[in-house]
Amino acid sequence: MELIKDLPDRLLFAIPKKGRLHSACLSLLEGADIQFHRKNRLDIALVKNLPIALVFLPAGDIAKFVGEGNVDLGITGQDMVAEAEAQDKVTEILELGFGKCRLCVQVPVKNGAASVDDLVGKRIATSFEGISKKFFDEVDAKVATANGTAGTDAQKKTELVFVSGSVEAACALGLADGIVDLVESGETMQAAGLHDIVTILSSQAVLIASKKPSHPDLVQTIAGRIKGVIAAQKYVYINYNVERKHLKEASIITPGRQAPTVSPLENPEWVAVSSMVLKHNVAQTMDDLEAIGARDILLFAIQNCRV
Repeated sequence: MELIKDLPDRLLFAIPKKGRLHSACLSLLEGADIQFHRKNRLDIALVKNLPIALVFLPAGDIAKFVGEGNVDLGITGQDMVAEAEAQDKVTEILELGFGKCRLCVQVPVKNGAASVDDLVGKRIATSFEGISKKFFDEVDAKVATANGTAGTDAQKKTELVFVSGSVEAACALGLADGIVDLVESGETMQAAGLHDIVTILSSQAVLIASKKPSHPDLVQTIAGRIKGVIAAQKYVYINYNVERKHLKEASIITPGRQAPTVSPLENPEWVAVSSMVLKHNVAQTMDDLEAIGARDILLFAIQNCRV
């Protein structure tokens, strides 16, 4: 990491060094044409085509480094930003659409608590100590107020037990009565005999920036490129020919981002139309175009764009 001191002219961009966000981040960088080669065991990689240095850090540390201004940009989860209490110290530029999950309170399916109120005074295992403490402090206070024990020695306090990994095993091993952990597909939770009783927060990967980046223009450039990659993942480009008398109907089916592009053909009764359409609905779009007589309907993948 000593190399960082010798990079005053480069924007520092923090990337998760491993874990659930790592591979998706690398794909995003490739799509944004951020070219680099990371040598084995080095946590810094110089970008070849831009004045950027990539710094590979644990995802849980990135929000802190960005918030303190040690690095200019970073990609991490919203859950990590909240755990670092960095919401007011960083600028969230863009939600990236991957790494979606929920931070949930989970209890055993068999003989587990029915609500979070039932966990007051019991043990909760988690790696999210900050978020969990804030959440259960509020639950403890609410229950104490309801039963008249607030501010007395009889007020129960929920105990948090820090576990860095395999949190889902804590209940089965007798370490805790419930856990606070991330849920993506829910398979791990179900396999451990748990179910969630409340969602504390929903999270996904985000691009965050320092409040005072050293290279603000470059931050905007990178943000624009990444926005383009994300838009390209959502859309495809469609091109087709349609009779001019059906152009109004066709424009409703494929309105595009602003408006479809319409070009004349040698036959004056026909026009060529091109437009960006949402990828998840493209089959229905093609069906609707065919129903109004559109012909030569072609789809093209979009690698990157600006919208």
